[in-house]
Amino acid sequence: MDKQITVGIADMKFARQEGTLITYALGSCIGISLYDPMIKLGALVHIMLPEVYGTADVNVFKYADTGLAETFRKIEILGARKPRLIAKIAGGAKMFELQGNSTLGNIGARNIVSVKQILQKEGIRLAALDVGENYARTMSVDVSTGQVKIRTYGRAEIVL
Repeated sequence: MDKQITVGIADMKFARQEGTLITYALGSCIGISLYDPMIKLGALVHIMLPEVYGTADVNVFKYADTGLAETFRKIEILGARKPRLIAKIAGGAKMFELQGNSTLGNIGARNIVSVKQILQKEGIRLAALDVGENYARTMSVDVSTGQVKIRTYGRAEIVL
């Protein structure tokens, strides 16, 4: 039986060979799946914000910059190699309409830009994405195959 590992908000989990990593409630947050097909190692990160603001918050997985850096560090210890990693992302929705035309209020769009820039800087291929719009998503990763599925209430399931 396939074990399911839940990744919370501002959290990261990984698995090797088997199991399903799953995260819920990706609104403006972004789920980042990283998969090394050679060793069947998968990681799923659920970030909330594009970058660290100040130093008071000790949860590195809350932010794209520190969360991805820590995820790369941990999975490389387990044998993953950046050139082999396949990244897929979901989320980054604009969940609330704010007065004015400020991009400051659109955390989702800022998260998308930040995650894409970090992946590009690290030389990691972004193979697929389901981002933006105005609805929340559930993201799951089958670690035995690297297949990523996106579920959204009232919409057909997407395979990335």
